[in-house]
This record gives sequence, structure tokens and C-alpha cells, in this order.
Amino acid sequence: MATLRMAAVAAPFGRDLEENFSRISTLVSDARASGVRLLALPEACLGGYLANLNGPEDLPPALRPDGPEIRRLAALAGEMVVVAGYCERDDAGARYNSAVCVTGDGVLANYRKVHQPLREDLSYRAGDGFAAFDSPVGRLGMQICYDKAFPEAARALALDGAEIVVSVSAWPLSATNAHPDPAQDRWMRRFDLFDRARALENQIVWLASNQMGTFGSLRFAASAKVVDPGGEVLATTGFAAGTAVAELDVAAVVESARRVMGFLRDLRPDTYAAAAPSPAAA
Repeated sequence: MATLRMAAVAAPFGRDLEENFSRISTLVSDARASGVRLLALPEACLGGYLANLNGPEDLPPALRPDGPEIRRLAALAGEMVVVAGYCERDDAGARYNSAVCVTGDGVLANYRKVHQPLREDLSYRAGDGFAAFDSPVGRLGMQICYDKAFPEAARALALDGAEIVVSVSAWPLSATNAHPDPAQDRWMRRFDLFDRARALENQIVWLASNQMGTFGSLRFAASAKVVDPGGEVLATTGFAAGTAVAELDVAAVVESARRVMGFLRDLRPDTYAAAAPSPAAA
């Protein structure tokens, strides 16, 4: 039985890249010491998320996927597989809310966030697809934050062979009707529900990181976690900074979950309407 020890981080990250790298270095070092081979850092951990969603003000530093910052991240990763969020700049100068997967050998994959909440599109362009990829710890897929609200996104990765999906987030608590107990906050409950549902309906392992603390007008929900293919939370930070760690035989638990009730096997795509929503629904 080949087990994989994996971890998801809840921690604060702002604009100061040196401070970010100092925190990442500590997180990677601690994870390595505990035998972690796959580590999920939050969305926008290199340079911070948007201070608000009202427009392109106080933007994070825009980094190249082949630039020195990503090479520095890869060097920190070493033999581990590390997923981290950042603001990507392409050759034309356009910005994307992106996630990168690295090892000490370099970049394994780069993903640009497809689904944009509220007015995030004022600051970033949207990505255009989902693709799984092979890594030293198995076949992975990546998502960013709001993507988890769309079942089709996780399903596309599962159908492409991903057995682990890494979902990195800067998911906030509710800005209206906030609950005095963060654990009862409606947006935190939705965050947790999406994580469990996406794992269960695709019978995959779900690794979810998140920002923690306050940045600009946003207060983040933390709740980093590892979810098994049955939708059960194996480890979580709850509403606190920390690292959720779990160890499991990924191939075995996925095969076991799909042995009798195989949701991907039993799909009936010929029966599913693919029409765009009506104007009223939109």
C-alpha cells in the first residue's frame, strides 16, 4: 500500500513578497519534517489577493510563471509537490488569477482561474479550461476559490483522470449579515459544503487551502481541509491558521469508493441538457 501524506494550509498573505516567502519557507520546512509530499498553499499567497472587489486598485505584483519568484518557490519545494496561488502576467501584460504546481525540477502545471465572482473581472482576465496533469504524487487537477461552486469544473478534472484536486482559495466570510461565530457564518458553511460535495460527487480526494485573517475589506474563512472520496473531512484547521494533514492511499480509496457506486462510470451525458441559461435565469 503506497500512502501519500498531504497537507492544506490556512494562513495570511499580503503584498510583501519577502514576508510571503518567509512564511512559505517555514510552512514547507514544517511540512517536510512531518513527511508531507503534497502541500497546498492558498490562493494569492505570492503577493496577496485583492483588497476589495470594487475595481483594479492596489493590485498584487504581477509575476511571470517562468520568472524568478516561481523559480524561488520551486527551489523551496525541492522533492515535495507544492501548489500556490499568484497573480500571473502574460506576454501581453494581461493579468490572471493563477495557481502553479512546482517541484524542485520546476513548473509541472499552471492554471488560470476560470470563474470570477462579483467584480473580479475588473482586475483579472479569465482562464479558459480545466486539465489534469501528472505529478510525482499522482494525477492532479487545480482550481481556484469560486471555481468550486461549479460542479462542472471538478467533473471536468475527474473525467480527465485527476484523483486529487487541489482547490486554493481566498474565500471570505460573509460581508453582510455576518454571524458572530465564524463557524456558523453562511459563507464558511458554503465553503465547507462545496469542498465535501465536489469530493463526493466525483469520488476523488479534495485538498482545500484558504487564506486566513483580514486583508483590505475582506475577512477570510480559513477552514483548510483534506476530504476523502466519500465526502468525509479527514483533517481541517477550522476557523484558524494552521495546516490540515492527512495520509491515505489515494488509488486505493478512490477505487474503493467507485467499486459499487461509480458516479463517473454511470454518467448519462446523452440525457443532460447543455443549453445556455435563459435570460430570466441569468
